[in-house]
Amino acid sequence: MKKEYDFSKGKRGAVIKTRGKTRITIHLDNDVIDAFRAKGEKAGRGYQTLINDALRQHLTTAGKPVDTKSLRRILREELGKT
Repeated sequence: MKKEYDFSKGKRGAVIKTRGKTRITIHLDNDVIDAFRAKGEKAGRGYQTLINDALRQHLTTAGKPVDTKSLRRILREELGKT
């Protein structure tokens, strides 16, 4: 081992480049996490991946007008609750 190291060309920050993902801290309700964990176990996937997929799906469909297929599905679901 050297007695002294030269850090003049060193860079601060992560050593490993990210893969297009960012680590965050988020607070979710326990029942939401439990539901995603159960869904993940059943599907054989990680619950965080399922949460990410649900958020991505919401972003792609949010703000779009409801199409005929979706409207019929919603009406069947709502009318079936009576």
